[in-house]
Amino acid sequence: MAELVLTDVDKVYDNGFHAVKDLSLDVADGEFLVLVGPSGCGKTTALRMVAGLEDITDGTIAIGGTVVNDLPSRKRNIAMVFQSYALYPHMTVAENIGFGLAIRKDARADIQAKVEQAARLLDLTPLLDRRPKQLSGGQRQRVAMGRAIVRDAQLFLMDEPLSNLDAKLRVQMRAEIAGLQQQLGITTVYVTHDQVEAMTMGHRVAVMRLGELQQVAPPQELYDYPDNVFVAGFIGTPPMTLFHAQLDASSAGARIVVGGQALELPEQVLQSRPALHGAAGREVIVGMRSEDLYPQQEPGRQSLAVTVTLFEALGSSIQVGFRFDGKPVDEARLGSGVASEDDHGLARLSHAGGVNGVATFPPRSTVRIGEQITVWVDTERLHFFDVETGLALR
Repeated sequence: MAELVLTDVDKVYDNGFHAVKDLSLDVADGEFLVLVGPSGCGKTTALRMVAGLEDITDGTIAIGGTVVNDLPSRKRNIAMVFQSYALYPHMTVAENIGFGLAIRKDARADIQAKVEQAARLLDLTPLLDRRPKQLSGGQRQRVAMGRAIVRDAQLFLMDEPLSNLDAKLRVQMRAEIAGLQQQLGITTVYVTHDQVEAMTMGHRVAVMRLGELQQVAPPQELYDYPDNVFVAGFIGTPPMTLFHAQLDASSAGARIVVGGQALELPEQVLQSRPALHGAAGREVIVGMRSEDLYPQQEPGRQSLAVTVTLFEALGSSIQVGFRFDGKPVDEARLGSGVASEDDHGLARLSHAGGVNGVATFPPRSTVRIGEQITVWVDTERLHFFDVETGLALR
């Protein structure tokens, strides 16, 4: 086990493309860190530089206190699990798991002991004599994990290991991988484009965009306190509803105005976000989480008149898509990636005609497409961002 430290790491390709920019990141000994972001954000390039599969242009990478910039991959004492399982079809499960040890010329008895131990951990013991074509996708991924475990590596690197599995199996496997990492205590960096995986697996999550680190924090902190508009829009399923609004003074302290509608902000909102005082009289970006919108009034909530655009009954809840007059946030500021494959199709509706959003209502709520309804907003849970910089106003 070992700490991983990246300091001002850059990657510029020969064609001038700047894939990773000044990436500084500390991964503690035994930590499970997830790198997440849309396609092309630089997360896989960063992982490959740690693995020694890509040369770095500038900066330093240290594993266990040793700078490894010039060390070849085979000498970095790491183990990788790829999107493709990379199993040898002519070998048995046992031979695949122990292949790296055989190449290293470990003693046969040691190889057998480590293979059997890994098989017990991964529930593969009954399958050791089978070949990959006789295995399911989840079993093949366990074999790839076993091959990494027996290496006794300081560091696990995982690149989209679950993307080839169906949705149900992904849920099962991400729980197994997280539990296994906790049991083994090996420092792990896990790359994914799916923020649901990131939020459910990592001790901390590092969000990247266009080669730059946007924020790194524990999952709940990332969700509750996004540092900028991109993180706010990327993290969360369904994604946060974001729109431009005017922040004005009012008798109650302040209010936001959007499309001719106003939401009064209680004094505690201003007290908890001192930066809002400096934004009074200006345009700001406002964010609303779907679970902070309600179909009925309760004390302290403000209302928005919206038109229902679609809904999906999910059993435990209803996801209601809606539209109201106002100026949406430019999609270019939110990146080109999709937050998750579990968005229910509500994440990126057309912006024609105003702002589109999503609310999570109780399961037996009755709404119809085209209906005008009142959505009640918990204004204490609103998020605010600077229009120019996109940074959170707190």
